Amino acid sequence: MMGRVVIFDPLVAWPVIWGLAAFAVLLLALAVWRGLAGWAFRAGAALVLLGALTNPSLQSEDRAPLSDIVLLVVDESASQQLGDRPAQTEAAVADIQRQVAAMDNTELRVIRIGDGAGDAGSLAMTALAEALAAEPRARVAGAIVISDGQVHDLDLAPTMPAPLHLLLTGRDSDWDRRLVVKDAPAFAILGEEFNLTLRIEDQGAASGAETVDLTITVDDGEPATFQVPVNQDLQLPVTLDHGSMNVLQFATPGAQGELTDRNNAAVVQINGVRDRLRVLLVSGEPHAGERVWRNLLKSDASVDLVHFTILRPPEKQDGIPVSELSLIAFPTRELFVEKIDEFDLIIFDRYRMRGILPMSYLQNVANYVRRGGTVLVAAGPEFGAVDSLWRSPLADILPVEPTSRVIEEGFRPALTDIGRRHPVTEGLEALAPPDGWGRWFRLVDVIPKAGQVVMSGPDDRPLLVLNRVEEGRVAVLASDQAWLWGRGFEGGGPQLELLRRLAHWMLKEPELEEEALTATAKGQMLTITRRSVADTPPGDLRITAPDGAEVTLPLAEIEPGKYQTEWEAPLIGLYRLENGDLTRVVAVGPSAPREFVETIASGAGMAPIVAATNGGVLRLANGVPDLREARPGRPAAGRGWIGLTPREAYVTQDITVLPVLSSWAWLLMAAMLAVAGWLVEGRRGARRV
Repeated sequence: MMGRVVIFDPLVAWPVIWGLAAFAVLLLALAVWRGLAGWAFRAGAALVLLGALTNPSLQSEDRAPLSDIVLLVVDESASQQLGDRPAQTEAAVADIQRQVAAMDNTELRVIRIGDGAGDAGSLAMTALAEALAAEPRARVAGAIVISDGQVHDLDLAPTMPAPLHLLLTGRDSDWDRRLVVKDAPAFAILGEEFNLTLRIEDQGAASGAETVDLTITVDDGEPATFQVPVNQDLQLPVTLDHGSMNVLQFATPGAQGELTDRNNAAVVQINGVRDRLRVLLVSGEPHAGERVWRNLLKSDASVDLVHFTILRPPEKQDGIPVSELSLIAFPTRELFVEKIDEFDLIIFDRYRMRGILPMSYLQNVANYVRRGGTVLVAAGPEFGAVDSLWRSPLADILPVEPTSRVIEEGFRPALTDIGRRHPVTEGLEALAPPDGWGRWFRLVDVIPKAGQVVMSGPDDRPLLVLNRVEEGRVAVLASDQAWLWGRGFEGGGPQLELLRRLAHWMLKEPELEEEALTATAKGQMLTITRRSVADTPPGDLRITAPDGAEVTLPLAEIEPGKYQTEWEAPLIGLYRLENGDLTRVVAVGPSAPREFVETIASGAGMAPIVAATNGGVLRLANGVPDLREARPGRPAAGRGWIGLTPREAYVTQDITVLPVLSSWAWLLMAAMLAVAGWLVEGRRGARRV
């Protein structure tokens, strides 16, 4: 293959040549005006001289033709595995390979793509751009994408040097049902109702059903099923009843003939948080630790504190009427009868029975605990006296019995064996100053009747005892010296962290449960943690995958009372974890995988990109189109065919440059023309004479 072209290498600068040309034109115009008969020969001589100055050469190239390249992007993402789309895809690939092989000087590049990382969906345009960057653009005769049209990176479509075509899989009769959860919050206030918007919609050539079953499951509870309309937004009122992560699963059964049931379920994870913690602090008498309790609770903006303090004991007889002992009447009936269930925590700080609170009020407190309330007793010397709370209706829920002995000596609080495993106190030893925790100087001697002793004082006597009472929880701190830690005495101690954990345990926060099974998912990697205060390790963990497959894994102890394992989930969906009597559900991946949000094949998204290249969108259900040649700028698709633009690219193997004429030839031609003009003008002058 040879290519020839004339090139110029002027002997003087181009402006000089153009100036000489202008001067020659001026002289020729003068010659014509004066009627010189040889002006045409003079013009020829001028042109020859100007041509010689441009120094023209004939460049000959020995060219080797290069093949045209066709890019074929094959979408093998999850939505492309539905129905008979895999068969359609492979048949189309085979037919295109056959047709390209039959074309002269044409190559095919096949690029197969799956699901994008991190639920990115189908990234066909990214794959096309990368393939285009890897090839010389001058050789690309066209690109073909085989897909269902559900491409999720359309904004990254490259600028094509040749036609782009979409061969659409799927069929006109396809239909699918999907469940969509709209506006699901990441956080919600415990006990406050909020609305989730759900929608069950049929896409494509739908079945025409008007109502379907909707099953709702909260955490690992029993599912509830309701009849709901199709293709309508549903407002679902939801109230969270526990803190931390709440897992809500919504599902509708698969229907006959739909493409897939993978999008018939959705999982929503909502973190339950408390708006404000309502605390009732009842102080029996002023003492050094009372201000510490108040300051500790008031320093937290999320705590609403009601502080009830008895400043004047009834035994003080000075004749002042009871009605004048306070500026305002304290609403004891409102607090302990009418609104007691509104409190999240009640703290009795060195309270003794002095007739201020009737026995019926304290019975209400005991009933409040049984219904799910929480009580913390910070005991002082009065706890072993005749007017102790233990001699009230609260005795039925208290986990200890006082011996009436008060130990007045310095001691350092310590964790018990079970305390090192209990979430309220585990790890607190690591927060101790270099010389250990500061000392306390008073302990009320008590005998534990129930619950768990997590901290101890001198001679291993109980210091902090935790217990569950029916639906509620009770804690007894057998000392009124915790304020020494808050004041930093002898280095202090983790008072704030201890009380924070204690409050969260009493409020039934899942992460502070002593017997708990928790799981977190990062990508598809599950980290499963089992917490236990039992002396014997828990058994193996059983995992049930979304497809029903079961896996059994051992749990390794990483800390006292804490066991953990990591496992990579093979599928996206909801997993059920079981260990003994504990169960937990955890969602892996998004609630609705991107590939299954839209499953009906459609070329609407890619149509503008394809149209900009003069390409076409054709359905494979109508057959694989023929490949034809299409001239640049002309429509490259029609009924049953798609076009490729031949690029006629080549590589130059050798170049030969020869002057058009030698210097003497240019000079001879100019001289002959000048002499001819002179002769013509001389003869005409002789005839005139």
